[in-house]
Parts: sequence; structure tokens; C-alpha cells
Amino acid sequence: MQMQARGAAEEIASGERFAFGSNWRSFLDVLDEDRIAGSMTALEEYLGVGALASKTFLDIGSGSGLSSLAARRLGATVTSFDFDPGSVGCTQELRRRYFPDDPGWQVFQGSALDADMLSRLGTFDIVYSWGVLHHTGDMWSALANVVPLVKPGGRLFVAIYNDQGRPSRVWKRVKRRYNESGPAGRWALLQGSKAYLWGKPALLRLARGRRPSPGPPPRGMDRGRDLVDWVGGWPFEVAKPEEIFDFYRERGFTLEKMFTCGAGLGCNQFVFSLPASD
Repeated sequence: MQMQARGAAEEIASGERFAFGSNWRSFLDVLDEDRIAGSMTALEEYLGVGALASKTFLDIGSGSGLSSLAARRLGATVTSFDFDPGSVGCTQELRRRYFPDDPGWQVFQGSALDADMLSRLGTFDIVYSWGVLHHTGDMWSALANVVPLVKPGGRLFVAIYNDQGRPSRVWKRVKRRYNESGPAGRWALLQGSKAYLWGKPALLRLARGRRPSPGPPPRGMDRGRDLVDWVGGWPFEVAKPEEIFDFYRERGFTLEKMFTCGAGLGCNQFVFSLPASD
């Protein structure tokens, strides 16, 4: 575990990896009950009301820890891990705040690419990885590594960046440049990306007589930190919805629910189920 933590820190320092945990650490300062409720609602919308009660829930790439907290509040026994040591710290902080010394919520540092480590975890009723596996540096291996973690009769909930073709290649260059730049360069890339991503929707809302800034985004997250996460998020890979569907169908999964971005920016979300053993 410590070797992995040092590896993540070294990759961040060299510009090979975005400091996800540093970004989400400030999110904990604005986390409130409304955001927690939003995250709980999002989980139940996809998995079903009451679907997490007394279930085992694995959060791969826990980030801020919000989804893990929501799952624990909904009655799941939670295991959370992340490769980024800062994200592990965020998740541990939420556990300390809301479920101190709780044996029903375990948090540790680990990698979705570490098949040996994953093999020691066992299986889970729900395996959850929202917007994470495309940041590992080897997305398809990570997608394959989660398969043995799903208990027969269990479900897999993954969200993966949409392949937009040329725009995705442009964003790949932006993200690479962001992580190789100093503070001034990062600020400039953030401002340019903010104007591009938020400008047109804001104008449309104003034209319709609405406020220029919408409410909190789904899942209880924060738009400003989502922006930094998007612009800086490196490594970066993408997939078409049908690629993810085919990948898991070939491994015995059935698609229960899917939400796609169409041709746009963002994550395609999938809930797969694994047939129960006879």
C-alpha cells in the first residue's frame, strides 16, 4: 500500500497524473446534508429504493468519499479504496465525521490495476466505479479487473467518459498540457475551458429568463470542482457506449440500465447485473 501511495505522489509531481485528491479536499468544506441527500437519491435512482440495505458495496476510486458515505447511509456495508492518497484521506475524513470507528465502512489505498490486491477483497453485491477507470492509465485492464469482484446475482455500476471522436482528442491534449503546466498555465486553461463549457448554456438560460448558474449538479457534487476535475483529469481514456456494453456482455453480464451523453461530453453510465449461480 505504501509503495502504491508513493507511486501516485511521484506521478502527480512529474505531471503524469492529476492530483484528484487535492481537488476534492476543498469539496469537503462545502459538503452539507443537501449534497449528501443528492448523492443518496442518485444511487437509489439507478439501483432502486432500498437496494443497498444490508448489501455489500465496493467503491472503486472513492474520490471525495461522498458516494461511499451515501451508500453507508443507505444501509450498505462499504469498502472504499482509491489510488490517490489525497482521495483516500478525503474518504477517511468523511468516515471520521459521519461514521467514526464504524466496522461497516473500510477505507484503504489501492489500485484498480493491482489484480493481486483485488483478488483478496472477495466479492460484493454492488461494485461501483463512477468516472474512475478511465483515469487509471489502462482502462480496459481496469474494466476487466472489476469483473471477478461482482458476486453472482450482484450488480456493477460504472461510468466511463464518452468517446466524442475529435473533441476527445482535443481534450486529451488540454489535460496533458494542464498537468505539465505551472500555476499560470493551469489557470489560463481553466478559464478558457470554463468559458467554452459554461458560456453557451449560461446564455441560453439567460435568454429563457433563468438564472445564469444552475443548482448543484447531480450526485451532490460541485460544479467548480467538477470543472477542475474535468480539465485536469489525467490519465484520460474514452469509450463508445456500445464498446462498454459489448465488453461486459461478453463476460456474462446483462445491461439493466444505461444513460448516455449522446454525442456530447461527459460520462456514459451503465448498471449491469450478473446472473445468480444455480
